[in-house]
Amino acid sequence: MTTSDHFLRRLARVNPTTAFLTALVLLLAGLFLPGVVGALLLGLLAAGLATLTFTTWPVQSPVTRLVRAVLLTLLTVAVVSKAMA
Repeated sequence: MTTSDHFLRRLARVNPTTAFLTALVLLLAGLFLPGVVGALLLGLLAAGLATLTFTTWPVQSPVTRLVRAVLLTLLTVAVVSKAMA
């Protein structure tokens, strides 16, 4: 079993509600906490989204790929702007 397969099997066992609430808390904390602390939390969320996006890229529809790429871009812009503020 490859590392990617192991990661996907562990990811499939995550409760969707827990994953959503964790992402929501990270997003809100990152947006409301000042400066570098907020940027680090948003960066952590961006890293998770990037990992999920590129791991599941081959099995996603083109529309889903586009939405994830746009969200990742927006989140990256938020990280940079938060870090520079």
